[in-house]
Amino acid sequence: MEKCLLCQPFGLEDQEIVFENKTCLYIQSPQNQTILEGSGLIIPKAHRPSVFDLTQEEWNDTYSLLAFAKAYLDRTLKPDGYNIGWNSGEIGGQHILHAHLHVLPRFSDEPYAGRGIRSWLKSPSNKRPQNV
Repeated sequence: MEKCLLCQPFGLEDQEIVFENKTCLYIQSPQNQTILEGSGLIIPKAHRPSVFDLTQEEWNDTYSLLAFAKAYLDRTLKPDGYNIGWNSGEIGGQHILHAHLHVLPRFSDEPYAGRGIRSWLKSPSNKRPQNV
């Protein structure tokens, strides 16, 4: 895919491949971790526009890398919890149209500790307008 940032993660500034298996990579940007310390992405090596386009093998390899990433983060950062999530489609917040699973360690001393990924989606300000 032409110009896809995640098809060529070696070209992403400050990205490091931490783990990889046959079909997927786990990448982090350790130089740029001022807010979401320890966060990373699991991405398929082949271009897949969304999570719904992954093959069974890519699903299995994603799960395997997620287990490796958790063990690594537990050992190195000792987070108090995690947010794990996919954004799918532009309206769903996917800004790079190459499937990627966010792995976000969470810490009890964060200002938003205890708030999940749906907390702001459930706020009254996100209610759809009524059809007239």
